[in-house]
Amino acid sequence: MSRAAELGSVLAGTDSLVIVCHDNPDPDCLASALALETIANERDVASVRTAYGGEISHQQNRAFVRMFDIDLQTLARTEITADDRVAFVDHARPGVNTELEDVEPDIVVDHHPGPAVEAAFADIRTEYGSTATIFIEYLMDLDVDLTTRLASALLFALHRERLDFLRNPTRREYEAALAVFPDADLPTLEQLYGSAFSAATIDAIGQAIASRERRGSSMIANVGDTSETDALPQAADYLLNLEGVDTVLAYGVVGDAVRLSARSIDPRIHIGTALQTGFDELGSVGGHHDMAGGRIELDRFDSVVDADTPEEALEEVDEPMTRRFFDALGLDE
Repeated sequence: MSRAAELGSVLAGTDSLVIVCHDNPDPDCLASALALETIANERDVASVRTAYGGEISHQQNRAFVRMFDIDLQTLARTEITADDRVAFVDHARPGVNTELEDVEPDIVVDHHPGPAVEAAFADIRTEYGSTATIFIEYLMDLDVDLTTRLASALLFALHRERLDFLRNPTRREYEAALAVFPDADLPTLEQLYGSAFSAATIDAIGQAIASRERRGSSMIANVGDTSETDALPQAADYLLNLEGVDTVLAYGVVGDAVRLSARSIDPRIHIGTALQTGFDELGSVGGHHDMAGGRIELDRFDSVVDADTPEEALEEVDEPMTRRFFDALGLDE
């Protein structure tokens, strides 16, 4: 039995499914949830709800939800009972990149590395470049007819997750894109790429530019105190365009934690491993060869205890963040 058929078998006879996106969901996660909802509907699941934690602050992500009319609700407003089957898409473990801590998933589909997961159905393919790629294979294997809406959402997710195929895509991403391309609406994708930046994101990128510190081809930057978590990867992506720069870490204070977003196009550097080397003892960090991120509670930095404002807290974490990052990369002063 194929993995797609196994998933269909697990969904068969299910009355209620709750699809849980990771916190601050991106197009890969959202499109994967949309694909799972489609498969569940094909298997006559009576009720399908999609929930998320955190917030959707990235301007393209907000436009994505709006343009594809994705029905979402926050985890805080989602009641999960013993009768519900729970599916995690684009993440795998309770409490890791999700507000949902006390519910074990029945279904897990993901492409991120991590410990083994126990579930009725678990398909974690770390050799894949996106979770959307896995779902496209499911849809093809189950012979599900693609709507323009679903095909467009999946194609955009492939582009965003692999940064327009410039950053270590696998052959499977090209094949998946070819599979959904004929049914996608390209003008819709053009509109998504033209989504305007929010003022908070522009401020965060500006702060990152002003605060950047470089050693060799690696750079670290502080985006300041921001309400938009998605400003961090956008700042990292922007700084990666600087001539001679191939590795970037952007960090900032979001609420009561330091958030991290890192990028690397240096084939010698596994940026997920680098973050673990530098910060694993402080918080939850990790990721892929080229993209990684994490979260560190502010109180993990001893010097922050006496800080009265986010600005003062940032001043206290600047030195340890910079030192740990460059040490992890083996870069001296």
